[in-house]
Amino acid sequence: MSSDLKDLYQEVVLEHSKRPRNFRVVEGATCAAEGYNPLCGDQLSVTLKLEDGVIRDIGFQGQGCAISKASASLMTGAVKDKTREEAEALFERVHTLVTEGPEKVDPESLGKLAVLSGVSEFPARVKCASLAWHTLHAALDGRSTSVSTE
Repeated sequence: MSSDLKDLYQEVVLEHSKRPRNFRVVEGATCAAEGYNPLCGDQLSVTLKLEDGVIRDIGFQGQGCAISKASASLMTGAVKDKTREEAEALFERVHTLVTEGPEKVDPESLGKLAVLSGVSEFPARVKCASLAWHTLHAALDGRSTSVSTE
């Protein structure tokens, strides 16, 4: 990873960790799920309002490391007003980005989410970055039970 991208990664992760976007419970949520990473103790819940197949509102709450919170914050901004299918496709691309690296996905097509490419250099942090995404996936599938990134 270039020095510029590494700096941007650190800056964005810190910003979204300190001041997460959409850190709240969505009133009148139609979908919800809980996520837990037993390896590091990250826990979060995702609530969203799905109307006519479109994510009209989304929020998350919980506690975790900076990467986990930043990823959840970025995710909520990225999937709001997207269809279920668009959100699922984005989940797949982000998962590939953090697990396999930016060579496997066009990072520019991910917008701000491209900063998560830095996670691929730290395999122990992949579960932190993907927890919110797996929880979103569970919520969209109608699984309100806990998901684990074990």
